[in-house]
Amino acid sequence: MSTSYEGYEFIEEDGGISSYKMTGNGLNILLAPQGAAPVSTFMITYRVGSRNEKPGETGATHFLEHMMFKGTERFSKKAGETVFNVLQGRGAQVNATTWNDRTNYYELLPSEHLHLAIDIESDRMRGLLLDPEEVKSERTVILNEFDRGENEPLRKLYHSVWSTAFEAHPYHHPTIGWRSDIEQITPKGLRSFYDRYYWPNHATVSVIGGFDPQAVMSKIMECFGGIERGPEPQDISIREPEQIGERRTSIRMTGGMPAIILAFKSPPAAHDDTFALHMGSMILSSGKTSRLYRALVDSGLTSSQSAGASSFRDEGLFTVFAMLTQTSTIEEVELAINAELEKLATELVTDEEIQRALSKLEAQTLYARDGSFSLASQLNEAIASGDWKLHTQFLTRARLVTSEAIRSAAKRYFARDTKTVGVFEPKEVPVN
Repeated sequence: MSTSYEGYEFIEEDGGISSYKMTGNGLNILLAPQGAAPVSTFMITYRVGSRNEKPGETGATHFLEHMMFKGTERFSKKAGETVFNVLQGRGAQVNATTWNDRTNYYELLPSEHLHLAIDIESDRMRGLLLDPEEVKSERTVILNEFDRGENEPLRKLYHSVWSTAFEAHPYHHPTIGWRSDIEQITPKGLRSFYDRYYWPNHATVSVIGGFDPQAVMSKIMECFGGIERGPEPQDISIREPEQIGERRTSIRMTGGMPAIILAFKSPPAAHDDTFALHMGSMILSSGKTSRLYRALVDSGLTSSQSAGASSFRDEGLFTVFAMLTQTSTIEEVELAINAELEKLATELVTDEEIQRALSKLEAQTLYARDGSFSLASQLNEAIASGDWKLHTQFLTRARLVTSEAIRSAAKRYFARDTKTVGVFEPKEVPVN
């Protein structure tokens, strides 16, 4: 039975998590009490990521994530109390992350200090200063981060595959943005982006761990209740045109062993076929008994392999990755991968394979939910995908997947016309 709190509308309960909405401004709240341990995670997820960036402002979401730690009138170097000083001084772990569909800020801390996390997150929801000197300083930090990524062959390969597979949709560009946009974005441009998305009706607060729900909901109302509802940001209207032919991209730079990625357009996270593809990826790549492990690693073609479907708000990619050995070639590894994908699309998997894959998926999922912070991380991705219940119902939906569903999904999505192939070929270092 749900508990009523003044100023909130109860929405629903699922899997031990209760959902509420602040009636005054539309802020979403998820409460997940977990035993009596006096440790909690407070997280706020904004439904804004690189998916929401327009040409010329790529990387704005990530840039803002950095700037959110630079200060408000109350919490800044000038005020004498920074976000990090206040929270870390109470034993908190503090950080934030940016991805395609969301940005989140979180604090793992003793429950007695939850009020500080709530206070700080409400303050910087609308109080960010965006001092020009701080923007200039942080731009250097972000450009250094960008350059480090440019020196990592596999990261460049991954970005190249996505930017080749998607021509129009914003999943085309990396979350960190393109260098030219990072260099040119101004405090005014960041303010415009901030004012579009950093509002209570575009955010979800999650509180997980050992806490007093009544006290927490009262504090959230005290801190967030006075923030007005913001304008509803216009959702992206860009739709990726249908891919009508195989695409290929290659990266050549020094370092590492050759590698290949085969990527296929795949459905959004909430689609039933995504769960069939999740199960298919477990059968293909999870453990030493998996099909790709036997075909690639046991045969000596590759040193490693992996496969998986993205779980994004919009259409994403199912990818197969393999790192070659010194004796194999790109051509033979690609042929071996294609053969296994073709087999998945034409032959029914066995009941034994389904049960083995499901057991591994259950173990991975439950392990990933161990502790308030781990649960918050999983919940964060479900919120970003469009429905927090994708977290609580993930295993239930996975258990419904049949052999025919896996074959049907593989046949539908592993098509040559929707395939993108990315290859990393190491350059030889010239000998002087």
